[in-house]
Amino acid sequence: MMQARDGDQRAFADLVNGHRNQIWAVCLQICGNQHDAEDALQATLLAAWRNLDKFRGEARFSTWMHRIAANNALALIRKRKANTTLTDFSDPEQPVTLDADESAPRFDEQIALRDALREALQQLSDDIREAVVLREFGDFSYADIAEHQGVGVQTVKSRLNRGRSQLAELLRGRLAVD
Repeated sequence: MMQARDGDQRAFADLVNGHRNQIWAVCLQICGNQHDAEDALQATLLAAWRNLDKFRGEARFSTWMHRIAANNALALIRKRKANTTLTDFSDPEQPVTLDADESAPRFDEQIALRDALREALQQLSDDIREAVVLREFGDFSYADIAEHQGVGVQTVKSRLNRGRSQLAELLRGRLAVD
């Protein structure tokens, strides 16, 4: 950490590389498309580099990075709200596994599910979407989300409950349930 704060780019890269996949996942889930997620990730890394001296160590470094990522992704969405599109799921970074198991969803069903989920996530309010993404895709604890969002744990639980209910309602008619 000290070397990175002293301007050592290699030390910064080493520090960030362990968190890059989770940061990417947060950006992608909040933005809803690869192009915007890449922009948010780049802005996140740049902001972290420029503000490394402001990291006080009160939270874990990963929490600090995720907060920057979520804030950058949300800012980008607000800026591009009118032009938001859904992700192209032919992305090699998001592999779809094919399983011979008959109970496993077919490839086209997996794509439809991902499309529906991404579209539904985009319809949630920013604070609820962020809480859901951090919990379900970022594996954040309730306490980490609360710290990240600057609210109490009970508020996080309420947001998650509301978000899950809204997602269920939004997805209910879109998915074929046998």
